[in-house]
Amino acid sequence: MNILLNFIVLTVCFHGFLSEEMVAIKGVNCSENHANLDSLKIKSQNVSVVFWNVENLYDPYDDTTKLDDEFTSSGAKRWTWSKFNLKLNHVAKTLLAIGEWDAPALVGLCEVENRYVLKQLIYETPLKPWKYKFIHHESPDLRGVDVALIYRPSLFQLLNSRSISIRFPFDTLAQTREILMIRGTLFGHDTITLFVNHWPSRRGGYLASQPRRNWVASVLKGLADSVLRIHPGSNILIMGDFNDEPENESLKNILKANTDMTSIQPDTLYNLMGIRNKTRMEGTLKYRDQWSTFDQFVVTGALLNGASGLHGGTRNVRIFRSNYLLEEDNAYFGEKLNRTYTGPRYHGGFSDHLPIRLRIDNIPGHPAD
Repeated sequence: MNILLNFIVLTVCFHGFLSEEMVAIKGVNCSENHANLDSLKIKSQNVSVVFWNVENLYDPYDDTTKLDDEFTSSGAKRWTWSKFNLKLNHVAKTLLAIGEWDAPALVGLCEVENRYVLKQLIYETPLKPWKYKFIHHESPDLRGVDVALIYRPSLFQLLNSRSISIRFPFDTLAQTREILMIRGTLFGHDTITLFVNHWPSRRGGYLASQPRRNWVASVLKGLADSVLRIHPGSNILIMGDFNDEPENESLKNILKANTDMTSIQPDTLYNLMGIRNKTRMEGTLKYRDQWSTFDQFVVTGALLNGASGLHGGTRNVRIFRSNYLLEEDNAYFGEKLNRTYTGPRYHGGFSDHLPIRLRIDNIPGHPAD
């Protein structure tokens, strides 16, 4: 009975919901347990990486340097502290649910306003026990929405990071989100380079907006190629909301993210979502009756086949389609996203995108970099 009770306490503590009274009764130290579990995790076989467009994660305060007026208590969205707090807990709940028995090691996010919302997310929600840190840079995006990465430092050891500004030679006045480039190690020694993206939207139509996404794809391709020139056979993981499908020009022809797995080359890029969607008809967002897969993971062949000690293949990727993220679509049948806003109307849901998850396996016996 004592063994069973201790297991229950440890499990509840692990998920961050153990009260101080219960801790005192059982003599369990949650922070110590998390440290022990993280130590075991480093020695175990896999960690989870998540990417999610969280749909306008704004704080309720006005930033006079950004066009965020609608996301204030007096703005068009009537964005209050209570709505913001609910949104934070929705995000935290979902990330913990995706991780199943464990919180994700790495989470790429887009549509986050600033450092403040990230601090609230990792310090003031059920994510707190996992001691996440974050990487964020204030971008020149006019609406003030950026990309970011939160990570568990016990599982991912940061080496360096930088943000890459985007300047369109054909439209020097346009401003958009930057690319976040991060380099670190997993499992104590395996080096991986991450790119977090949120490419220009399709506002104005696909053809009119296509040159902007194509340009960002060319910048990203240059960055990935530079890593591979210096470190051939590198583990590279590109994640993001690309506002394009895997078969569109920006991803297929410019980034050259391959969807053909006939012959895997270590320094070639492969689109895991493109490969996956050839056999599964589903997506990460829905417009009217059409599902699209704008949220994707792109990896090098070295990561795809485990040549460098880490493995993140097509069987390791999934779109997280939990019931609470979806609701009945009475207009176009089937299901639709349970959104925070439906047009101008507050709906109180989660996001207008579904998150995606990649499991990265550690291949035992591989030498350190």
